[in-house]
Amino acid sequence: MIDEQPQQKYQVRFDWGLAGFQALAAQADVVILADALPGTDAESGYPTPLAAHQVIAAGFGNRSAVAEWVLARQTEKGDRFAVAVIAVGERRPDGTPRVAVEDLLVAGAVIDALTGLGIDHCSPEAAAASAAFVGLKRALRHLTSASETGQALARAGRELEVEAAGRLDDSCTVLALGEFTFPA
Repeated sequence: MIDEQPQQKYQVRFDWGLAGFQALAAQADVVILADALPGTDAESGYPTPLAAHQVIAAGFGNRSAVAEWVLARQTEKGDRFAVAVIAVGERRPDGTPRVAVEDLLVAGAVIDALTGLGIDHCSPEAAAASAAFVGLKRALRHLTSASETGQALARAGRELEVEAAGRLDDSCTVLALGEFTFPA
């Protein structure tokens, strides 16, 4: 028999897209949506109300600020603060989900920052995402711009957005979300 919630025993968990959000959000104190680049097709997707959950947005730029925010909330709570990190992903032209490498790397960047602050009881999935970021950190800007999403945005004349998204730790802003549109 397979445990329906195998990551719940870990403080830091990781999953993908809307299905991952639905699987992990209910048991988390906070959900962090890891989304490196703006979507290439904002017109389609699944608008998801988030009011029932505490949800914040993370990119490469604010990954340390997000980790510090989580540590502050854990300190306020006085107990372990459960974190679900969700790599948003993208969608293919036919509407099927697509793993977006840049979102995996953002998720890993956030998890790495959490680990650096001592929030390190990670699920195997979260540990693997963090290891991907740590191993590829030096190639971050290249991987972001060379990704499918980065290339599509560049073709659409949005190179500056892609370039800005690849900067690490250049923002102290932590944005709470009330609604989010997951790629279809």
